[in-house]
Amino acid sequence: MTVLLPQLNHIHKPPVVLNRRLRKPYRLTVISAVSGKELILSGKVRAVEPKEAKTVVASEGYMLLDVRPAWEREKARVKGSLHVPLFVEDPDNGPITLLKKWIHLGYIGLWTGQRFTMINDEFALRVVEAVPDKESKVLVVCGEGLRSLAAVSKLHGEGYKSLGWLTGGFNRVSEGDFPEIEGTEELRFATIGGVSFYLLKLLVLLPSFGQKSR
Repeated sequence: MTVLLPQLNHIHKPPVVLNRRLRKPYRLTVISAVSGKELILSGKVRAVEPKEAKTVVASEGYMLLDVRPAWEREKARVKGSLHVPLFVEDPDNGPITLLKKWIHLGYIGLWTGQRFTMINDEFALRVVEAVPDKESKVLVVCGEGLRSLAAVSKLHGEGYKSLGWLTGGFNRVSEGDFPEIEGTEELRFATIGGVSFYLLKLLVLLPSFGQKSR
């Protein structure tokens, strides 16, 4: 499997923050998409095909960790899955950020429905709170597989050694791959939004419409 990911141009020492709930200083690690790919290729992180996911969760004791933003998860989600978003919506309304948001909406957001986001600085903290035992088996998933690959790298650096990665994310999931789905959309369509979502809906409906008109 070939996964093309952006290179990190700068490496800096991650900040130390005080986690009030854990009562000790906590160093945030830097996401490295490259090392995420290396973890998969080396076998240190298990690559799980969508068809295997149900068995891996039900029979092998893996917990499903959904790292998609809240607005994607609201559309469709696996019942009982954990949720800690890797990216959150950027709340900054300064002039520079507003300009970036305007450009994003015009060129990307309007077409895909994606919002202007930023890294969730509390991602690792929230995962530790949800899954304190770092020996736990955790299957990490997102919409298309790239964000979850970055999340896997971050969590491996935090000490989680029994990680799985859903190849291709929910976009490659077929009906029946997960037993119970909540939400109004199919899992594979939850990442899609904006104009492209309505075009996709039209393409899905066209075959059935053509059959009825015959």
